[in-house]
Amino acid sequence: MANKRIDEATGIETVGHSWDGIEELNNPLPRWWLWTLYATIVFAIGYVIVYPAWPMVNQATEGLWGWSSRGQLAGELKAEEARRAATLAALATTPITELPAKPELMRAAIEGGRAAFRVNCVQCHGSGAAGSTGYPNLRDDDWLWGGNLQEIEATLTNGIRHPGNDATHQSLMPSFGKDGILPAGDITAVADHVLSLSGKAPANARGAELFANNCAACHGPDGKGQRQFGAPNLSDAIWLYGGKRDQVEASIYKARAGVMPAWTGKLDPVTIKMLAAYVHSLGGGEDFAPAPAVAAVAAAAAPAAGAGNGQN
Repeated sequence: MANKRIDEATGIETVGHSWDGIEELNNPLPRWWLWTLYATIVFAIGYVIVYPAWPMVNQATEGLWGWSSRGQLAGELKAEEARRAATLAALATTPITELPAKPELMRAAIEGGRAAFRVNCVQCHGSGAAGSTGYPNLRDDDWLWGGNLQEIEATLTNGIRHPGNDATHQSLMPSFGKDGILPAGDITAVADHVLSLSGKAPANARGAELFANNCAACHGPDGKGQRQFGAPNLSDAIWLYGGKRDQVEASIYKARAGVMPAWTGKLDPVTIKMLAAYVHSLGGGEDFAPAPAVAAVAAAAAPAAGAGNGQN
């Protein structure tokens, strides 16, 4: 304080500090800056009064206006539910087999199913529904349990080998090696025959004989599969667990028993119906209604199907 003085050049008082002979002028703050500061203080006081601001033990203060981000979200969700109510009611009362005859409703079902797929199904089938080893490709036309709308809906509803669901799809392939049914050499021969069905290996007479005696009952004499047994088509070069010789041998040796959850009880019937419509639209759906309007719906709602690498 004792070092303060009036600067002769500017006529402004110094703050009394000096660094190597350099002094600091005590210039007043710009008036616009001060008024901005005061305005922010007033705004902050008003904000903590009317909006939730102060954290308490269980929740923040409510504020005079009673607004909250959760309340706003709840209101927006309620408005969205009201907007979709008519469509969901129509989907609830329309059998899935009749959806192809109602293009607008079918389009709504496909879009709803697309959203539900992203939440519930991409973890196994992938974001593009192309599947991976052990998880079927939903974009091809190879179906293990049926690929029309009603069959897809039944698979989604009841699952595959889902414990506790009496209507779930069930199939059991013997573990030919693990259970000692066939020796290693015979398993290799059968694998060669299976690969020959799709032109991936030369014919194997011993393998063909073993296949006829042990496998044809479920897969059919030509290896094209039988859906009533959940037996896949072995002649189309589409493989769920891999189509190399060692992978086919592994499937014969220890069999496979993949599980898909039954979505009934986890998802409401309308969501399951929409999921079925979306999966059906991906490119491999069977018995799709031939009406041009319906075909246009499918083309607009789903990208072109890609080459498959798994069985559904």
